[in-house]
Amino acid sequence: MSEKAPVGVSPTYRLVVVPGDGIGTEVIAGGRRVLEAAAQAFGFGIEWTEILVGGVAIDAYGTGIRDEDLALCAAADAVYFGSIGDPRYSDPKARVRPEQALLRMRKDLALYANLRPVAVQPILAASSPVREALVKDVDLLIVRELTGGLYFGKPSEQRATPAGREVVDTLTYTEHEIRRVVKLGFELARGRRKKLTSVDKANVLESSRLWRTIVEEVKSDYPDVELEHRLVDACAMSLVTRPAQFDVLVMENLFGDILSDEASVLAGSLGMLPSASLGERRTEHGLFGLYEPIHGSAPDIAGQDVANPLATILSGAMLMRWSLGRADVADAIEAAVTGALNAGYRTPDLVAAIGDQPDTKKVGTQEMADKVVSSLIESNPSMAVGTSSKTGEGGLQ
Repeated sequence: MSEKAPVGVSPTYRLVVVPGDGIGTEVIAGGRRVLEAAAQAFGFGIEWTEILVGGVAIDAYGTGIRDEDLALCAAADAVYFGSIGDPRYSDPKARVRPEQALLRMRKDLALYANLRPVAVQPILAASSPVREALVKDVDLLIVRELTGGLYFGKPSEQRATPAGREVVDTLTYTEHEIRRVVKLGFELARGRRKKLTSVDKANVLESSRLWRTIVEEVKSDYPDVELEHRLVDACAMSLVTRPAQFDVLVMENLFGDILSDEASVLAGSLGMLPSASLGERRTEHGLFGLYEPIHGSAPDIAGQDVANPLATILSGAMLMRWSLGRADVADAIEAAVTGALNAGYRTPDLVAAIGDQPDTKKVGTQEMADKVVSSLIESNPSMAVGTSSKTGEGGLQ
């Protein structure tokens, strides 16, 4: 299905939206309302094309994502993604699983770098399981290589031998794959606090030794950026003992998957952390990318209006900044999230982290999104009359 923003609004950005499974449909609904409110405030249009991906696509089509829907993604300015995962398809031996669709999207859309910012909202510092004194100045960015390594290497299989069953996974990286993500890490560090931590396991893995060699080669192009190498196990420890020391961290796929989830606890809830998966292809407005919260589909709470939509909303801000070149809109959305939190609004996950407080107000998924919209309106008085985009026919056919 497709929906189109008001005729005559310029520019109009073309976004594919993927609600997905579980709470994905709920958080993406809140995220869309915030983006539509921002469109009203800043005078642009959004043309939405919604597709089925994940368990819902398996139900409808027998596959996690259809070729034609992948083509719609490739033709858009960006993809706005909820979450996928369905316990009905959780058997690792199943022929089709929702997660296969996301892996295919990353590979076929050439989304080689995953950006996961971890910045602790001051008002939520006490919600973190890590001591407040350690997290109050945390503002780090994990850059994870996304299309190589163990998740995509071949062979990857179980097999029978005369001595019993054995299994093989293959960790493969090319020089190009390493160099491009490392270069991105340096570029991002140059635009922040000029410190890059490269994470590897060079004392054991040959792949990590090549990784470290290439990092040192790329370093010569960035003399203004301080570089340190950190073994992955030592980095895992430092992320919870001295997290504020990090600026930008760059690492291979498996390490990035694990350490970014570990770092998420610093913010107090998975529901607070956005992500961007970027490719090298440039659209008319910026880098093509896919934007999603880092949390999963959480089927145990789906349909209860209790999921935290802020990670999805903040992913929308990243979409505006990276794929649409609208840093002004991204800044406004991020400020609106801070405004809603500072006003005391909390979803159940944030309340559970610290308990009921006299100055907080417990709200559900959609009300929290509405509070962000209200905060956005308060900062942009011209929005006071009407914040919803009209809908009509159209799409990316």
